[in-house]
Amino acid sequence: MNKINQLFKEKKNNILSIYFTAGFPKLNDTNIVLKELERNGIDVIEIGIPFSDPLADGPTIQRSSEAALENGMSIKLLFEQLKQYNLHKSTSAMILMGYLNPVMQYGVEKFCKDASELGISGVILPDLPMQEYLNEYKPVFDKYNLKNIFLITPQTSDERIRFIDEHTDGFIYMVSSSSTTGAKSGIANDQESYFKRIQALKLKNPTMIGFGISDNKSFVKACEFGNGVIIGSAFINILEKTTDLPTDIADFVKAIKG
Repeated sequence: MNKINQLFKEKKNNILSIYFTAGFPKLNDTNIVLKELERNGIDVIEIGIPFSDPLADGPTIQRSSEAALENGMSIKLLFEQLKQYNLHKSTSAMILMGYLNPVMQYGVEKFCKDASELGISGVILPDLPMQEYLNEYKPVFDKYNLKNIFLITPQTSDERIRFIDEHTDGFIYMVSSSSTTGAKSGIANDQESYFKRIQALKLKNPTMIGFGISDNKSFVKACEFGNGVIIGSAFINILEKTTDLPTDIADFVKAIKG
């Protein structure tokens, strides 16, 4: 069974997913960050593939992406690094998050094949339109047992959300605001009404709430409305300032979980 499906079958709530950019802060930090996140019990680890024009990302993740590219990170190098890690033995579900252009340059089928062989369970490509995925790429993703995760926002119609829910079986990534990513404090009333609207749809897929979760209070609150949360910018902020990766990662996760 795919590790994403297995996770949501075994654990229904308080699921914690953390995003980091591969090759950041230093080129060879990828596997150190992976190891420490897994050691600290992160359920889903999102490994970001740096891209020069990350449309869905705020300034924090954009900076990390630029730095990783300057460090020399690429899909090819990332896969070489991940080979050394042995993701198949990992207790965490591993997801790659990136943009369509580098994946197409690498070759979509080759990307899916190589990712699957490494032990990757899913992929998030925010700029891949749903219809294009269904028409051109879904058979390839299915062939290699990779779950393609789609994002929804407060502006996404109920009809479209149901369409995404019908055609996917990993989880649905609920962007908690229509803006780009970034660590914010607290959950606003309009976000709460959006969360309740999604709950009322009674979707078949689990939901993960992301963009703006940065502390224990927002983690606990978001978990009332979804199966768990995704944290990105707040964690990248820690990596930017770190002087001791293992200690700083452990402290961050402890603070989020409370």
